[in-house]
Amino acid sequence: MTRHSEIETGVAIEAGAKAAPEAGPATGPETGPVQVDHIAARSYHARRGPIDNAFTYGADYILVDPEAPVRAPFLFGRNRPGLMALHDVDHGGQPGRGVGAGWLRRMLALQGIEIPGLHFLLLTQPRVLGHVFNPVSFWFCLDGDGVLRAVLAEVTNTFGDRHSYLCVKPDLAPITRSDRLHARKIFHVSPFQEIGGIYGFRFDLAPDRVGVWIDFRQGEQGLYATLTGRRQPLGQGAILRAAARLGSRRVLALIHWQALKLVLKGARYRTRPEPPLQEVTR
Repeated sequence: MTRHSEIETGVAIEAGAKAAPEAGPATGPETGPVQVDHIAARSYHARRGPIDNAFTYGADYILVDPEAPVRAPFLFGRNRPGLMALHDVDHGGQPGRGVGAGWLRRMLALQGIEIPGLHFLLLTQPRVLGHVFNPVSFWFCLDGDGVLRAVLAEVTNTFGDRHSYLCVKPDLAPITRSDRLHARKIFHVSPFQEIGGIYGFRFDLAPDRVGVWIDFRQGEQGLYATLTGRRQPLGQGAILRAAARLGSRRVLALIHWQALKLVLKGARYRTRPEPPLQEVTR
């Protein structure tokens, strides 16, 4: 990862939270504090079916090793308050009760997945001004050589429920940009779509960029969504700009605005069903 000037960014070094006791330390190419990357992402959604709706918004994401100490601007908090922050309780388990990467290590073990030198990169919207909401975060699971072997899509709906989809290839073969990985939808996300159908995921994780493509099909209906952006060292300016955009408060407002548009277009509202009992499916 590219190093950046401590004078420019006001960099401080903070330790991440300890892993759960049964989870061993992550191994990988990084041996010291790691850089936090900022992604000024473009998020595109296009609905399929008799009622069309499409939009593109900007969103602030970070990409970070959630188990390593971080080298980040002082406005960024790691398990502490900050203008922008990443807290383990926001990930790895139900919202507000997460334990971070230790949870994912346990989930992978329960799925019988063993990756030599396993370590993670978490792509997520951080807390901004103390508030967080992530429609979806992605845990990239890499081996000791930095090769992508699995991805966990951690999906959260506006009702406070969460479910995760684990994307792997047979025999844990490397995941490339052209691979399409599938998961059956069993979790309620939008009140304007039935539960059912198939997600098709594609992932691109490169030193200078990150991309996720989701092609959801449910008969003649569905959704196509993309999330793409360049990786840049997180600086004070990016944090201040994210705060000016109000972070996930803005994201929630835009979600409800799009919901209102669908209602006005005649989309049928469906009540929230109980979430699945299992936390992770493949």
